[in-house]
Amino acid sequence: MSAITIGVLALQGAFSEHIQLLQQAANYIDSEDNATARKWQFIEVRTVEQLQSCAALVLPGGESTTISLVAGRSGMLEPLREFVKVSRKPTWGTCAGLILLSESANRTKQTGQELIGGLDVRVNRNHFGRQVESFEAALDLPFLAEAGGEAFATSTKPFRSVFIRAPVVEKILETQSGAQEEEAKLDDTVVAPSKAASNGKAVGKVEVLCRLPGRAQALNDKKLTAREVGEEGDIVAVRQGNVFGTSFHPELTGDARIHVWWIKQVLQALQ
Repeated sequence: MSAITIGVLALQGAFSEHIQLLQQAANYIDSEDNATARKWQFIEVRTVEQLQSCAALVLPGGESTTISLVAGRSGMLEPLREFVKVSRKPTWGTCAGLILLSESANRTKQTGQELIGGLDVRVNRNHFGRQVESFEAALDLPFLAEAGGEAFATSTKPFRSVFIRAPVVEKILETQSGAQEEEAKLDDTVVAPSKAASNGKAVGKVEVLCRLPGRAQALNDKKLTAREVGEEGDIVAVRQGNVFGTSFHPELTGDARIHVWWIKQVLQALQ
């Protein structure tokens, strides 16, 4: 059996932390399913050739503007758009990665950065303020139950989430076959260029997977969850087909539950 290669874009940001948790998650999946022999390869992606070898990709947290600029200068932007938007291969973006995967991002100068796209959402960059205003919060993540397994008997346990200059999904957009032209008319907003999915691949609608409760309450008691607070809150995790985005940094927690869930989504997509 050929190796399943999952890449982490390694132009800037917390890529090594993702690779560590991906390996931990793969070990858990293999121990859970002894009947299936799989070979895994987790690689840092810096070139087009490395990207082309990947079945799935993680875009890590970091500085979205820096990642975009480096990707542009190294000839990676268009191949990344082909990977995400045309081939619709499984892709996960955390924090800065979510910004890059959005079809629209506000609080952005028109020449400030380029987007990859893939998620029909508008994100609000640095929604919670500067680095010194970073925080942690306990989140309800019901979708983790999909991962199954004995270790996930505690999947209802809140997930400790780290928010560092984090974006939120400000608006779910109508799915478009082309660029989000109405969004492009807004001030301080950039949109991703048009790229149609190949071979009629279904894009689907955006699903909201998680909301963050009111920030003040989350900070007052990190044990609170959105369900306990009883309010909708900001959208901090979304999925549209094979493209997944989170506002927070699971890779900085040591908790591999989301990585296990995501790898299982990758395996389903490869079937």
